[in-house]
Amino acid sequence: MSPSFSSGHFSVALFLVISAVPISYIISLERAVPSTHVFSYQSSGFFRECAKWDDVGRRFLVSFMDGGGIGEVVPSDGNSDVLKEVTLVKDVDLAGNASLGIVIDRDRNRLLVAVADLLGNRYSALAAYDMSTWRRVFLAELSGQSKEKSFADDVAVDAQGNAYVTDAKGSKIWKVDVNGELVSTIESPLFTPSGWYNNLVALNGIVYHPDGFLIAIHTFSGLLYKIDLTADVGESNKVTVIEVTGGTLRFGDGLELLSPTKIVVAGSPSAKLVESSDGWRTATVTGWFSTGMIHRIVSSATVKEGRVYLNHIVGFGSKKRHILVEAVF
Repeated sequence: MSPSFSSGHFSVALFLVISAVPISYIISLERAVPSTHVFSYQSSGFFRECAKWDDVGRRFLVSFMDGGGIGEVVPSDGNSDVLKEVTLVKDVDLAGNASLGIVIDRDRNRLLVAVADLLGNRYSALAAYDMSTWRRVFLAELSGQSKEKSFADDVAVDAQGNAYVTDAKGSKIWKVDVNGELVSTIESPLFTPSGWYNNLVALNGIVYHPDGFLIAIHTFSGLLYKIDLTADVGESNKVTVIEVTGGTLRFGDGLELLSPTKIVVAGSPSAKLVESSDGWRTATVTGWFSTGMIHRIVSSATVKEGRVYLNHIVGFGSKKRHILVEAVF
């Protein structure tokens, strides 16, 4: 039996460790100028788990890890400006839970949000919002009726509007249909590698591939999975481990699909570019990028006009300044 530990616990614990680092060193890191383009914004909270670029709305959408909610950050014409975060969603009935991984369902003009009890792991859900009105379309409860702990961490959406939510605590993937009904759970022994230490934070980042499968990462082991959505439930080949060469993916967090053959694995101390030429049976780490700001903790990646930007969880200063840093591989 592994110790009780969730992805949220990991981020908070890592932040506490970082907070013990000499202030002078953190100040030096903060003063360092990244070698690539940076969007900075002032926020209402210290923790922002995920950021995704909304190309139609011309804005970044960010999830509130502390207290829950969704905000927007609209870039300005001036590169040096510190931007402002504006709150779009703050559900009273979800107060106290964290908003974590998000994905834009463009065909249905929705934002899907993984919601979880950050510290207690007693509640997991998937919320969907209309991106024109920010009215909540549905709230699908994924756990809460049983004593089993869970942690809804990230979400992907397929062409039919089905959502797939990773459980970083229970090592499974929930499938929620386009109407917000929980229809099935994807489980596999492969989702629980040997060694309790490898399962402190389990399934995390997830993306949908247009060829009809999912790619998901297991944070502490670094395993990358291919989940075939065309296979019948229970088929032994539904879940396979992608053989990755060229580097480790340990501590990988969010994923972003750049093309059918390329993904970005966001994580600390560096984000990685991973490529496959055989339909994701195997893959190779072909690029690395580190912002050098390890105290901020990279958690997700997004693409804005062909450029990859990394979201950092932790904001700093009295104005809670967050950064989105361009990654060049």
